[in-house]
Amino acid sequence: MAETQEFLQYKGKPLVRSGNTIYYGDMNDPYVVCLGIKNSEELKDITLAGDVTIQLLSTDESLNPMDRIIKKSEKNGLFNALDLGAAWLERQLKKG
Repeated sequence: MAETQEFLQYKGKPLVRSGNTIYYGDMNDPYVVCLGIKNSEELKDITLAGDVTIQLLSTDESLNPMDRIIKKSEKNGLFNALDLGAAWLERQLKKG
């Protein structure tokens, strides 16, 4: 029997973290967002993300990795980056 893994969700789409990289979106969709945490800082007992690189990526594996980058930006803080990435992804998926 195959087990399904539940992922943390944001606005109905999965968030998957591997180290300092977070992928937002469904890999079966034509596009996903990649968030790269460049630095972080300690605040009492938690670690906060500092600068975060946002990339809107095509999931088309036949494309050259550099050609898969649709948009790219940088924001301070994880929420700001995730919010921008979610807006990009929603717009791009509506375009088709």
